[in-house]
Amino acid sequence: MTVPLNQKVALITGAGQGVGQGIALSLAKRGVRVIAVGRTLEKCEQTCAQITERFATECRALECDIGNLDTLDALVADAHNTFGRLDILVNNAVSTQPRPLMKLSLDAFLQSLRVGPIATLKLMQLVQPLMLEQGEGHIINLASTAAMRWDNARYGAYAAEKEAIRALSRGAACEWGPLGIRTNVILPHAKSPALAGWAEANPEEAAAFEASIPLGRIGDCEQDIGEFVALLCSPEASYVNGQSIALDGGQANLG
Repeated sequence: MTVPLNQKVALITGAGQGVGQGIALSLAKRGVRVIAVGRTLEKCEQTCAQITERFATECRALECDIGNLDTLDALVADAHNTFGRLDILVNNAVSTQPRPLMKLSLDAFLQSLRVGPIATLKLMQLVQPLMLEQGEGHIINLASTAAMRWDNARYGAYAAEKEAIRALSRGAACEWGPLGIRTNVILPHAKSPALAGWAEANPEEAAAFEASIPLGRIGDCEQDIGEFVALLCSPEASYVNGQSIALDGGQANLG
C-alpha cells in the first residue's frame, strides 16, 4: 500500500517543543522528512532524536530566529538543498505575550509582527516557487481564537498578529490554490510549554479557560494537533483550502 505522505519534506518553524514538535512527530510517523527549525538548536535536535528513535525517519535540525528576516532566504535554500524538495511549510513560531496596550512598547509590537505575519509572508513567498516546480504544496499557518474573545483585554496585540496571519493565508489560498498550493490555518489549544507557563502564572484564568472548553480538556500537541495537520496535508483533504479551523474542543464559535 502506498503511503501518500511518505518521502515528502516539511519545513516546520518552532519545532523544538510544543505544537511545532507535535506536528513534526505526526508528519514523521507518516514518512515525512522533517526540517525542524527553531531559535534553540538543541531543542530541535531533541525533536529529531525522537523522530529517529520512534519512526526511523530522516530529520534535520536548523537553528534560526525567524524574526531576523534577512536569514530566511538562506534558511529555505538550506532546507531545500537538504532533501531536494519542499512539500509542506508549517509556520508556527510566535513571540507575543498578552499584555495591556499601555504596557506594550512599539518595539515589542514590531518584533511580534516580524516573527508573526511578516516572517510568515516571507516564508510563504520563498517556498511558493519551489512548490510550483513540484506541482503542489501545502502551507499550514498557525493563528489563534484570541480575536474572538468577548473580553479582549491584554490580547489586542496578540490577536492583531494572528488575524494578520489569517488574512495573508486567505490571500495565498485564493491566489495559489489554482496553481496546486493549498493554504490553511489552524487555531489550536494544546498543552504546550507556553500554555503551561501562562497557566502557572494565571491559575484562576487558566481554570476558567479549561472549564469553557465543551470537551472538557486541553488538546495534546501530537495526538490532537499534529494528527489533524497530517490529515490536512493528505490527499483526503485535497478540497480543503483557505480555511481557519479551530482545534480547541469546541470553545470558539468562528461564525
